[in-house]
Amino acid sequence: MPTYEYECDACQHAFEEFQSFSEKVLKKCPKCKKSKLRRLFGTGSAILFKGSGFYETDYRSESYKSSASADKESAAKSEPAAKKDSTPTPTPTPSTDSKNNAAAPKPSKPSPKKD
Repeated sequence: MPTYEYECDACQHAFEEFQSFSEKVLKKCPKCKKSKLRRLFGTGSAILFKGSGFYETDYRSESYKSSASADKESAAKSEPAAKKDSTPTPTPTPSTDSKNNAAAPKPSKPSPKKD
């Protein structure tokens, strides 16, 4: 609920009133009791969030927190197993062994020119 600023045109009394959005504007001054009260436009008509923070997780129930921590623990336990399974197997690299290269054609040397 926002806080609204009011001022009386008859006695110049100024004050703030904590009201919901659906409440009607005050008309009668609480000090002089005349109907010369008007609501001012200013910074007091906005919603002010005060405190350490307004996050979705600030107001979670205890049952939600306990199930979330259990999920987190089970994910942490399954993570090392997933890492073992996801390691790629090394691919064989061509060796420089002469037995394996026997079928491969050897590069030819250019023949020397004879004059």
